[in-house]
Amino acid sequence: MQVKDNTFLITGAASGLGAATAERLVAAGGRVVLCDLSDAVQAHAERLGDAARAVRGDVTSGDDIQAAVDAALELSEGRGLAGLGLAGVVHCAGVVSVAKLVDREGNPADLDAYARTININLVGTFNVMRLAAAAMAGNAPGEDGERGVIINTASIAAMDGQVGQCAYSASKAGVVGMSLPAARELSRHGVRVMAIAPGVFETPMMSEIPDEAAQALAAAVPFPKRLGRPDEFARLAEQIITNPMLNGEVIRLDGGIRMQ
Repeated sequence: MQVKDNTFLITGAASGLGAATAERLVAAGGRVVLCDLSDAVQAHAERLGDAARAVRGDVTSGDDIQAAVDAALELSEGRGLAGLGLAGVVHCAGVVSVAKLVDREGNPADLDAYARTININLVGTFNVMRLAAAAMAGNAPGEDGERGVIINTASIAAMDGQVGQCAYSASKAGVVGMSLPAARELSRHGVRVMAIAPGVFETPMMSEIPDEAAQALAAAVPFPKRLGRPDEFARLAEQIITNPMLNGEVIRLDGGIRMQ
């Protein structure tokens, strides 16, 4: 699959990993629909020009994501190009959460907060996958019979979860766990499924932690000894799109860091 002249849906596209991925795919000649709950998604789409559209949406809402998928199909049809409609999705939307099972005062963790993290990060991923896959299954097959590619965002926390990350680690481990069965199921439709597990990256999520903690995380990366850059995530997403043998796998993108 090529990026040029194809249309991709990107969630969490107003900032961070999603915004960088949108920029890279447009620079490579692709078209993108940016989906995010933030009002900033419209401004980012406008900066990217005619190849981009914005849809304000919640990844846990079937109606919102169907509207984003429909927008991608319309963007493709509007260019009058033959071939794939929705060629791929890069799902970056998610939340980070930190809470101990038992706090310093002996109080148990809030169950609703746990459920919210699971709902957004895991159920939201399934929601995006199911609707995108249904659209891709109707595409005309390209080279090798390929009809589309789904790229989800996991995290190294799925494997290296730290204290206080029960909800976040569980949600991202669920994303990892869905990758292979989804890839096996969707193979009959010519749709590949991959996941990227980023380490510590320069994103709005990272800005929520103290500078001292962020510096300590950067120092813990073996090489390069710094936080990851969003465009490095975007470069990997582009490589996954264009390499048809990448399927059913989770790729750590972390500079070799292993969390303790």
